[in-house]
Amino acid sequence: MENKEFSKVVIVTGSSRGIGKSTIKEFAKNGYNVVINYVVHKEAAMSLKEEVESLYKVKALVIQADIKDEEQVLKLINETVKEFGHIDCLINNAGIAIDTTLEDKTVANFNEILSTNLIGTFLMCKHIGPIMQDQGYGSIVNISSTNGIDSYYPYSLDYDASKAGVISLTHNFALLYAPTIRVNCIAPGWVNTEMNKELPSDYIEEEYQHILLNRFAEPHEIAEFIFFVADKASYVNDSIIKIDGGRC
Repeated sequence: MENKEFSKVVIVTGSSRGIGKSTIKEFAKNGYNVVINYVVHKEAAMSLKEEVESLYKVKALVIQADIKDEEQVLKLINETVKEFGHIDCLINNAGIAIDTTLEDKTVANFNEILSTNLIGTFLMCKHIGPIMQDQGYGSIVNISSTNGIDSYYPYSLDYDASKAGVISLTHNFALLYAPTIRVNCIAPGWVNTEMNKELPSDYIEEEYQHILLNRFAEPHEIAEFIFFVADKASYVNDSIIKIDGGRC
């Protein structure tokens, strides 16, 4: 293991599967110690820990925490600082969607989506920001969606609203934490994740026609760009960057 005093550290929320899992792998590949966060999928999180520690010789810390709960957010952050002493990057990836017709949408469902996607991002930024400011450096990347910009779907209007809110949070936290912390936002389009595996094949083919690359992204393609923005793009701040294959 690398000396933790000199190893960078990243927290990726919702990182047992999908984009989050690929993001953990990307940071680990580049020498970061990683914090794998999950709520339900413990087995997947532990498997990911074993994989990155074996392949990349970094330290992986697995923490169960539901980020819409402030006490659990504080536990996640405190356990990370206790283990590593610092936090270099935060990737706010955790998110859920509950697609239904308008008639079937409930206030409870809407609140669940806003609490995880928007309030969870707010809580992570709120409590990690001061730690990064005390360090004198840090980078935050929030994961929104093209749904929050220009790809609207009435079945997911609650999800769309939450992702538009993440963009607004990004602008405000960039202002609050400048010049110490860079705060940026990635807005992916369609990605081949577990969330989208149940889509009808004819619907997928129809969506392909609106994408210049004629396919959905793979999670690793999003993860590679997240890493670039978080770690390499030292003059990129307060930016909302779409990754959608050229959707038109």
